[in-house]
Amino acid sequence: MKSKLIMLTLAVSCAFAGNAMALTKDEHKVQKDRIEADYKASRDKCKSLTANARDICQAEAKGAEKVAKAELEAQYKPSPRLTEKVADAKADAAYDVAKEKCDDLNGNAKDVCVKDAKAARTSAKADAKVSKVSADANKDKAGAMADAKKDAAADKNDAQYQAAKERCDAMTGNAKDACLNDAKAKFGMK
Repeated sequence: MKSKLIMLTLAVSCAFAGNAMALTKDEHKVQKDRIEADYKASRDKCKSLTANARDICQAEAKGAEKVAKAELEAQYKPSPRLTEKVADAKADAAYDVAKEKCDDLNGNAKDVCVKDAKAARTSAKADAKVSKVSADANKDKAGAMADAKKDAAADKNDAQYQAAKERCDAMTGNAKDACLNDAKAKFGMK
C-alpha cells in the first residue's frame, strides 16, 4: 500500500512538473510583451551614450532581445530546431557586439579582432548544428552525426585559419612567410 501511494505521488508530481515547463498562449504573449518592453528600455539607456559606446550598447540591447525571443519560442514549442535557433541567436548577438567593439581598434588589430569574432561565431553555430543533429531522431542518425561533426570541424578549422592568417598580415618578410606556413600546417591548408 505504501509503495502504491509513493508511486501515485511521484506520477502526479511529474504530471504537474511537465505542465509547469510549458507556456500557455497567454503566458507566451505576456513574456513576448515583456521582452519588447525590456528591449525598449535598454535601447533608451543607450541614447545617453555617444559614438561607438552607443553602437555597442545598441548591439547589446538588440542581441539580448533576439536571444530572449528565441529562448521564449524554444520554451513555448520545444524542439531541436528551436534549440539550435537559440544557440544561433546567442552566437550572432555575441558576434555583433564583438564587431562593434572592434570598431575601437585600427588597422590590422581591427582586422584580427573581426576575424576572431567571426571564428567564434562560426564555431558556436557549428556546435549548435551538431547538437541539433544529435537531438533529431532519424534512421541514419550515426551517419548524420558523423557528417555534421565533419562539417563543423571543417568550418571551425577554416575560421581559425582565416583568423591566424590575419594575424600574420601584421608581419613582413620572412617572419610573415614563416607565420603563414605555420598557420597552413597547423590548420591543414594547402
